[in-house]
Amino acid sequence: MKLTLWTYEGPPHVGAMRVATAMTGLHYVLHAPQGDTYADLLFTMIERRNHRPPVTYTTFQARDLGSDTANLFKTACQNAYERFKPEAMIVGASCTAELIQDDPGGMAETMGLPVPVIALELPSYQRKENFGADETFFQITRALAKPVEKTAHVSCNLIGPTALGFRHRDDITELTGMLADMGVAVNVSAPYGASPSDIARLGAAHFNVLMYPETGEAACRWMERELDLPFTKTVPIGVGATRDFMAEVASITGLTSQIDESRLRLPWYSASVDSTYLTGKRVFLFGDGTHVAAAARIARDEMGFEVVGMGCYNREMARPIRKLAKDYGVEALITDDYLEVEAAIEALAPEMILGTQMERMIGKRLNIPCAVISAPVHVQDYPARYSPQMGIEGANVIFDTWVHPLVMGLEEHLLHMFRDDFEFNDAAGASHHGGHHSTPASETKQPETADAATTGTVIWLDEAERELKKIPFFVRGKARRNTETFAANQGVHEIGIDTLYEAKAHYAR
Repeated sequence: MKLTLWTYEGPPHVGAMRVATAMTGLHYVLHAPQGDTYADLLFTMIERRNHRPPVTYTTFQARDLGSDTANLFKTACQNAYERFKPEAMIVGASCTAELIQDDPGGMAETMGLPVPVIALELPSYQRKENFGADETFFQITRALAKPVEKTAHVSCNLIGPTALGFRHRDDITELTGMLADMGVAVNVSAPYGASPSDIARLGAAHFNVLMYPETGEAACRWMERELDLPFTKTVPIGVGATRDFMAEVASITGLTSQIDESRLRLPWYSASVDSTYLTGKRVFLFGDGTHVAAAARIARDEMGFEVVGMGCYNREMARPIRKLAKDYGVEALITDDYLEVEAAIEALAPEMILGTQMERMIGKRLNIPCAVISAPVHVQDYPARYSPQMGIEGANVIFDTWVHPLVMGLEEHLLHMFRDDFEFNDAAGASHHGGHHSTPASETKQPETADAATTGTVIWLDEAERELKKIPFFVRGKARRNTETFAANQGVHEIGIDTLYEAKAHYAR
């Protein structure tokens, strides 16, 4: 189950696929057994790309292990070059093929192919997908990028966007327009949309914009040392961060920061009376480090939410997320185990989750609204429409994405007035969950047994259960848990209406 669905990151060669698929004129030859050939599914099904990824496999089988698997690799490599005629190639092994130690890089060097061949050494059993993308792009940059003459006008490179990234395509468009308004041209966007010849002219820019540290920081640091290219440290997700980003670009270039805020919708709503419904909402954040850090600032400083927990799955970002969590007065959760994340969410009982597709599924089970802020995501988060996360329009998209689940939660509360209606009743399920009824574990009524006092089981009397259902569904689980905790502390084993209201008065204090 964990391998097929509940996985935050794949092995590092999937990160290499993301870079290869994002680029043009680059081909990836992967030494891999039959069964590891799932790139087509990843990119055409999930991201809905209209062309197959540029990956060729050796696809050796069990019977080949007793013969010359190295020759299989050389044949696949030669055939890939002759068929696709790429400008450059990258070669490596999948996690399974790594065990047979065939050294794809060494073999490729002996073949004398007429294009650059870049060997990837990706530790499949120590690191994961984001590291694989970061390391792959770094190796490509180190092999191909050279010092060249700077562009006549101020220009930058957009570094880090890849295939299977969360709204990367639209973030490129948004930042390109914002920088153009300021007088900064985009020299190269890489890896997304770049060819090997584009990589060779990265040095023509005046600075780099590091969009996603997970997949571009190693290359940016190398270019800062070798090509004298400073890079931005602010990720422009959210209103405040976008303003800070543009100010940082101004400090690097000497230009005047210009932002067209006429398109911005969030600040006026945050200052309106309607927004008071959202103030103080308790939220839990989980995803990749970059998006969690950005979401925390937006949640607290721009939406007025209370951040009750945060964490990330990519351990490369553990240190900055732990430091950030201390600033927010919470303890960071660094894990790639969804069960730990689910347990943390259930214990904290937030009113909203900001997470990945895994947290969206956890939210459905616990009846907690969830807005997606980070990969991994599924097809619904690769919209056909323009839907960035960065810049001014990104702030509008985030505002819509986060507010709607909570507003729909308010709608469900109002619909309780019509609870006996055939359409609006508890069995119909929450409308913002697609009308599918999902009963969290905490909502399951405990069986009434005669020896409740000895077993520690708390019995809810029918009148108390009916009263509990009058509480809005999105805080009902918390009310149930608080009441049971109160009853246990008081030594009460049967919860009636009196105990329910005593618990409510206790926690109100």
